Amino acid sequence: MQILYVEDDAMNRRVVRDMLSVAGIDMIEAVSAESGLELVDQQDFDMVLMDLRMPGMDGITAVQHIRARTDVKANIPIIIITADTAAKLREDCVARGADELITKPIAMQQLFDNIGRLLARGANTATPMF
Repeated sequence: MQILYVEDDAMNRRVVRDMLSVAGIDMIEAVSAESGLELVDQQDFDMVLMDLRMPGMDGITAVQHIRARTDVKANIPIIIITADTAAKLREDCVARGADELITKPIAMQQLFDNIGRLLARGANTATPMF
């Protein structure tokens, strides 16, 4: 299984990489929404984890670019990750194309629960390993 994590903060990428490695999940990193979109063009991923607030293009705009694709990559599961705890943020992100939202600091069990649930929802995805 391979997950793309789009996050501008190196420490946040390291924390998530360490969590995913526990389950044997490979993580590819992108430091901006623009570079994340390039990686989606170039490679196949089982899922995208996308930081909401980044310099330049924000995460939800990147999600909308992915959803606007005309190929199967338009349907890749996407989890928004953010430190923002605004009451209606999850609903807004889901309405704009994200599958789920997780708030920072990220709890490992919450991350794995969401990954497993979203992958189980897809017909052509690998069985979750956790």
